[in-house]
Amino acid sequence: MNRRPVVLVHGTRTSGTIWEPQVAALRRAGHRTRALDLPGHGSRSDERFTLQGAVDAIDRAVHDCDERPLLVGLSLGGYTSLAYAGSRPGRVAGVVLAGCSTQLRGKPLAAYGRVSGLVAGRGGTWHVVTDMLDALDGYSSLDEVRRLTVPVWLVNGRRDPLRLDERRYRRAVAPGRLTVVRGAGHDVNSHAPVAFNRVLLDAIWQLRER
Repeated sequence: MNRRPVVLVHGTRTSGTIWEPQVAALRRAGHRTRALDLPGHGSRSDERFTLQGAVDAIDRAVHDCDERPLLVGLSLGGYTSLAYAGSRPGRVAGVVLAGCSTQLRGKPLAAYGRVSGLVAGRGGTWHVVTDMLDALDGYSSLDEVRRLTVPVWLVNGRRDPLRLDERRYRRAVAPGRLTVVRGAGHDVNSHAPVAFNRVLLDAIWQLRER
C-alpha cells in the first residue's frame, strides 16, 4: 500500500499552520505528514531567517521520515525546498513547487526589496522578508529545477502575479506537470485546497514505483 510521507514548507511571514487542509487530507489518505516552521516563522519567530537554516530545518523533517518523502513548498518554501533537493540528492522522492515560478533577481527582486524596506520600518515581522531577499539574492531557482533528478510538479494560481517565468519553468519539467488553478492567487493551497490536494495525491500516486 502506498504510504508516501510528505513534508510541507510554508511561505514568507506565515507558518506551518497554513497547511492544515493539506495535512488533514493527506493523513486521511494514510500519509505521514509534517508541516514545519522555517527560521523566523511560527514557533521559530525569534530566530533570523537564513537559507542554510531553512535547509537544515527541511533536512531534520526529511530525516524523520521512514522513506523518501514528497517535498512540497509554497513561495519561499518552494525556493528553499529547491535548494534542499539540489544540495541533498537522493533524500526526497519528488518536489511540488507552488507559487514560485519567478526568478528572484533583477527587477522582481529589486521591487520586492523596495517594498519590504519601506514596510519593515513599521515593525512586526517584515524583517523576515529582507532576510529572505538577502538569502536568495543571486540564487537561480530555474537552474536548480533543471538540475534536479527527481520528478518536479509546478502549481500556480491563475491570479498569482509571481508567474513571470512560468513558461521557462514549464519547459524545465516533464510535460503535464504544471497545474494552473483557476480562481486562485498566490496562496493557491488556501484559495483552492481541494484542487491543490488533488495535485498532491496525484503526485504521490505517480511516485509509487520510486
